[in-house]
Amino acid sequence: MNVGKVLVVDDEQDIVEILSYNLSRQNLEVSRAYSGKECLQLAKKIRPDLIVMDIRMPEMNGIEACRILKHDDELKNTPVLFLTADTERYTSMSALQAGADHFLTKPIRITLLTSIILNMIQKAKQPNPGNRITFR
Repeated sequence: MNVGKVLVVDDEQDIVEILSYNLSRQNLEVSRAYSGKECLQLAKKIRPDLIVMDIRMPEMNGIEACRILKHDDELKNTPVLFLTADTERYTSMSALQAGADHFLTKPIRITLLTSIILNMIQKAKQPNPGNRITFR
């Protein structure tokens, strides 16, 4: 039984593969993108329940992609979780200001990441959007 759809976005193929494998084991339908630009195109097509995205990527970084997503009427309520190796305080602030719903740094235990993702999807699917906690 499919629990939800996740779009994993990272320019490092091994990260995408590891995340995809572990998320699919939790009955999540996983799609993959390797840049912010590709993320925007694919998100419009598949309408994911959650986007897990890196920040530093070619063509368009994750923060800019998030900003565009959050201004798109069809995608603005899609939760975005940033997963990045960038630990600069400015980066996390910029990500949250762009509309990210959560920010985590690599490395992270896959069991913790999976639990956070499942929790975010469950909350996003609740009928009352007022129950969602977002960082703006």
